[in-house]
Amino acid sequence: MRNQILFPRLLVVSATLFFASTAIAQSSEADPRQTRTTINANGGIRLDTEPVAPIAAEERRPRIVTSPIVARPAPAAPTLNLANRFDQGLLTAIHSHIGATYHFNRTGPEEFDCSGLVWRAFQDIGVNFQRGPARSYWATFEEPAKDQQFKFGTLVFFSNLSHVGIVVDEKGFYHSARHGGVMYSPFNEYWLSRIDGFRRVPKQTLQATAPNTKARTSTTSVATVEQNNEP
Repeated sequence: MRNQILFPRLLVVSATLFFASTAIAQSSEADPRQTRTTINANGGIRLDTEPVAPIAAEERRPRIVTSPIVARPAPAAPTLNLANRFDQGLLTAIHSHIGATYHFNRTGPEEFDCSGLVWRAFQDIGVNFQRGPARSYWATFEEPAKDQQFKFGTLVFFSNLSHVGIVVDEKGFYHSARHGGVMYSPFNEYWLSRIDGFRRVPKQTLQATAPNTKARTSTTSVATVEQNNEP
């Protein structure tokens, strides 16, 4: 009697499982979820659908292109056509020190501060005056006429007389900068806003000795401490 009751139920369960499997197979392509079939305690069939974890796609991040850091080249000095032999000698002397590094209270041959470069450049062509800080040059030499301010060889002073350079023309000057050493710099907004004034080194200080543009022994005999604030 018991077998007669269980047999029909097994037939029903088998048929149900067959149709359920067919339906799941047909819908597997359309539905990416997995279906699990279970039979409860009462002999009923329950279909449990579980989501399937999506296939991990290759992560594609946006490509970041960074521009390489390019060092800014130092401004190129202009080409000068100087007819005066004195100016030619001074320009040659300055050019012989281009690229030397900055060092406070030095006059070369490999290191200069701003006033040390001025002193050395004029010494190289036989012009002798007392080595000192920028402020002492301001006090020693006379102020030039207005049309001489941007003439080659004029001394230009900046930032409360704490920095000095040698004028090339109205476009730029030579100096020993804390960052960059002996170099040419244009008279841009930064420098023009810091100009204190100008002085001319008198040619009467020219020595009888012949000009010498060779590197000389460094000297550090500056009595007054010069606090440079150039860049």
